[in-house]
Amino acid sequence: MKTNKKIIAVLVCVVLATTMFAGCGQQPTPTVTEDGYELTLVRVILDWTPNTNHTGMYVALEKGWFAELGIDVEFQQPPEFGAVPLVGAGNAEIVVTFQEEMGPGIAGTNPIPITAIAALVQHNTSGIMSLAEAGIYSPRDLEGKVFASWGTDLVTEIMRHIMEADGANFDELEIIVDFATDAISALQTRFDAIWVFYGWDAIAAQLAGIEYNYIDLGRVEPIFDFYSPVLAANDTWLSQHPDVARAFLEATARGYAFAIENPVEAAEILLRHAPELNRELVIASQEFLAGQYMANVARWGEFDEERWARFYSWMYERGLLANDIGAFGFTNEFLPN
Repeated sequence: MKTNKKIIAVLVCVVLATTMFAGCGQQPTPTVTEDGYELTLVRVILDWTPNTNHTGMYVALEKGWFAELGIDVEFQQPPEFGAVPLVGAGNAEIVVTFQEEMGPGIAGTNPIPITAIAALVQHNTSGIMSLAEAGIYSPRDLEGKVFASWGTDLVTEIMRHIMEADGANFDELEIIVDFATDAISALQTRFDAIWVFYGWDAIAAQLAGIEYNYIDLGRVEPIFDFYSPVLAANDTWLSQHPDVARAFLEATARGYAFAIENPVEAAEILLRHAPELNRELVIASQEFLAGQYMANVARWGEFDEERWARFYSWMYERGLLANDIGAFGFTNEFLPN
């Protein structure tokens, strides 16, 4: 659930997009079951190793709900350079990605042909975490501190925005590029603050009995309540196989509904597919996300047009997008009613 790969991909996918989309992606071969039924293969590239953002899909797989609707799902790990260009090129059908990662790719002169089709989590659950002794309670307290960054313009501009809006001098924040994979260790040894997902790193700190402070980006500044993570699909595949896309989301929505109502059992299902994960952390993370998958919406996966457009307009104003694409890049069309 760490974010270093997703942020790096924001930069790389735009470069790769110009060379990948002229070619034809490999089309998936239908799967034939032992009793002769043909299933449509749907390849899903994850954003990271399996974690609680993905639980609903693993529940749907284990419960047989994909197969009931004629789908054989194949989960794939992301390549080092990011999965968005691969899906845009037709080498997979669906990718777990992020609104901020999609933006540069779909706003360019040669846009990556993908569309977000479902929000896995309704609100941005990432923010800035620090140990309690650092005394960082609000963005202004970041003055004079050391922040671990992935070195991208996006991270820099978000930090600049929240600090200046809180009356702080952004130039007084020391930013060091570091791809820390263990947020707690990084805070204990090298940094005052680091960007984390609350549902993983902050929960891990709680379980370890570590006192920490957390700045929720979406609450500090509503612009940053963007959609993270999302499911996005190849546009050509969506136009040619809309019924398959709808069936995939129907089974997936059912899986997330189960995870909401049965977080511990859902966590155990995820652990069977990713036994290397810490069981206590997975269960605690799952209990937290049970209240986040459908927070404030009546239908799982729903996108709010105003919220989506607000973030992309901000990215454009900050020079992070080539064009002001506003509400472009998502659809609610394939979600189950």
